Parts: sequence; structure tokens; C-alpha cells
Amino acid sequence: MELDYATNEPKMEKDYSESVKQLLPEVEQLVNSGDLQQALAKLHALEKKTRSAADMWSTAQLLERIVDICGTAGEWVLLEQQVALLAKKHGQLKQAISKMVQRAMTYVDKTPDEATRVQLIEALRTVTEGKIHVEVERARLTRMRVAIYEQHGMVKEACEMLQEVQVETYGSMERREKTDFILEQMRLCLAKRDYVRMAIIGHKINPKYFEREGTEDLKLRFYELMIQYDLHEQNYLEVCRHYQQVYRTPSIQEDVQRWPTVLQNVVLYLVLSPYGNEQADMLHRVKQDHRLEKLELCAQLAKSFTTMELTRWPAVENVYGADFRRTEVFSSETEDGTKRWGVLRERVIEHNIRVIAKYYGRATISRLTELLDLGADDVESFLAKAVVNGTIYARIDRPQGIVSFEKPSDGEDQLNTWASDVGRLLSLVEKTTHLIAKEEIVSKIARTLN
Repeated sequence: MELDYATNEPKMEKDYSESVKQLLPEVEQLVNSGDLQQALAKLHALEKKTRSAADMWSTAQLLERIVDICGTAGEWVLLEQQVALLAKKHGQLKQAISKMVQRAMTYVDKTPDEATRVQLIEALRTVTEGKIHVEVERARLTRMRVAIYEQHGMVKEACEMLQEVQVETYGSMERREKTDFILEQMRLCLAKRDYVRMAIIGHKINPKYFEREGTEDLKLRFYELMIQYDLHEQNYLEVCRHYQQVYRTPSIQEDVQRWPTVLQNVVLYLVLSPYGNEQADMLHRVKQDHRLEKLELCAQLAKSFTTMELTRWPAVENVYGADFRRTEVFSSETEDGTKRWGVLRERVIEHNIRVIAKYYGRATISRLTELLDLGADDVESFLAKAVVNGTIYARIDRPQGIVSFEKPSDGEDQLNTWASDVGRLLSLVEKTTHLIAKEEIVSKIARTLN
């Protein structure tokens, strides 16, 4: 039971529902005759009684009716004044305020022009500011205001306003709406090119939520935004992971027009990723997908990077250039596409260096320039990068122009090798002794029986 702030005593609850039902027809007649002020005065008089008696249902009915009268008549300034006045009433019931604001929000789209719409939205945002019981309504009003900002190209203002609303702390908002709100924040940050904040906001969403039924549209929006972010950061392995999640979505799997493009992007961005254990494992797993056989060029490219054989760059350009340069990944019409085509060349060279390091103990610089289709300085540069990354071992003897790929063994490795050899020798001696003893016993038994 709520307290009466005037007497500091519990309010006496009383049902005014019958009084409300009797008053509404009278108010309707006054509205039809054009006497809005008299109608509002009667509603305010009864509202004071219902509010003092803590009759939430009756109070909410009266507040909604006041909003309807002003909204239907097109008295937008009066509507704003009435909402602000009623929300500030002493001891006003929280549930009644919520219902009043919700009813007023239905008239936002009925305003005659944009200026009136903005004025009404701002008035309602002022009423809901700092009130937990109308936090969801304030978030929705903010989104309406942000949409108007964006229509006028004011992306910065829209982004800053939307970021003020921390929907992840709202317990009264449904998770789907909350996720949709956060995705909108991410989109605006991306439009503003605020990539750092976009990444921070992206961590507010748990990808496991997308495993629930009915969240596919949110899942695709989320990963599309994350793909754009990681492309900007040139983190191709993460881009590949995002495309894999998109590829595993049932609606994509069933769409014969979309899954080939998504699977193609998975392979291409995986090939563009720097070599590592995780990258190699993912490439072998993708290669086992039976659908990849339908994408002949992608299957060939994946096979080239999983087979320890040289893949000459001129041959790659001849085989894949005409088709891949028309894709969005390697588009010849965009700067990013041309840049990624150069990254593919680097990945081909790095693969060839790993192949050479596996089959060659030593090689001359001149021979490496032939195998890698590079100049001597570029060969040294790529070799140095591979050594720093830890993918190969190499030492360059510049005066003689020789590269050694054999890693010298230190004392500890030599001792481990000797210990292993001694262990095998002792095991062989023990096995031989056992076989000799077995033969002697069998021979002794045979002589005894004879």
C-alpha cells in the first residue's frame, strides 16, 4: 500500500471504476461539442481522487483518455503540456505514467509534420528521463529520434544519442528487442567509423543467443556487421569465422543462390589468413565439405594450399585471375579488392617457402629466385618474415649466396637422440635373449620326449 505524502499515512484504496464509466460519456459529449477544456477539467478532477485512492486502473484510464482527447483533436502542444503536468502530479502512480506514455507514443506517427513529431518525441523523452518504470519507452522514443537524425545525414548526433541508452541493463526489455537495439548501435558506430566503440558494443551480444529459434535475422545482421569491422582491421581469419557462422545458418544452407557465395568467401578469406595451426586445421576441415566440389576453382585453391607442392604465382594468376577478380573479395574495381589480391600473392609465396624448406637442406639465392618468381631482395625479405613468424628455420650466407634450411642440433638434442638409440638397442637385446631362451626350452623338451 502506498503512503499519502501529505499525512504520511497509508492511502485508503477505493475503487472508482464506476465513477469513471459514468464520467466518460459526459466527457465524450463535451469533446464532440468542442469544449475540450471543460472535458479535461472534469477528467482532472476525477483523476485527483483516483490518484489519492491509489486506484491504478481508474487513474490509468483517465490519463489515457486525456491523451486521446488531445491527440485526436490534433492539439499537439496541449498534449505535451498535459503529459508533462500529469507525470509531475504528487504521488502519481508509476503504472499509470507508463500507460499514459505508451498511449502518447501511438500519436507520434500521426503528427502532421516532422517538426511536430520531433517536438512530441522530445517532450516524451523529457517525461521519461531518469524513471526506471518507463526506461523501455524512453529507449523506443530515442530510437525514433535517432531515425530522424539519420534521415538528415546527422550520423554523429544519431550515434551519440543512441549510445546514451544502455539497454543491456534493462531487465524489463525482451532479449530480442534488446539485441536489435544493440545491433542498431553497432551499425551507427560503423557508419560513424568509430571502430573501437563498435567492437566494445559487439561484445555485449553473446553469440550463443543466436542458437535459439527465431533469431536467424538477428544472427545474419550481427555477423554482417562483424565482417565489415574485421575487414577494416584486415583480420581475415575472423572474417572467415564469421562467414562460417553465416554458412551454418539453416536459411543460408537451403538457399541455393546464397550458400555458394558464402562458402566461396569462407575459402578465400581462409587462404588470405596468415599461416598457423588453427588456419591449417580450418582449411583441412573446409576442404572436406562435400559442397565444395561444386565450386571447382575454390576446391582447387584449397587443395593447392593443403598439398606440399610448389604453386607458382604466374600459374595462379592464369588459372584463378579471370574469375576471382570479378568477385567482391578480389574485385579489380575496388582498392580493397586489389589490395587483397596482393595479399594472396604473398600467401602463395609463403606457402612455396614452406615447401622449399621441407624438401631442401640448402639452396642458392639464384635458385630460390627461380622457384619463387622473385628478385633476390624480395626473396630475403620473405625468408626473414617466415623466420620471424616461426614457420621455418633458415640462415642466409650472403657472401656465398646460399640459404641453409637445416636446423643444427644442440647438445641436448644430441643426447636425446643417443638416449633414444640406446633404449632401442637394449629393447632389441632383451627381445633377442627372450627368443633364444624360448628356443632352448623347446629344444630341451623335444629331446626329453624322444
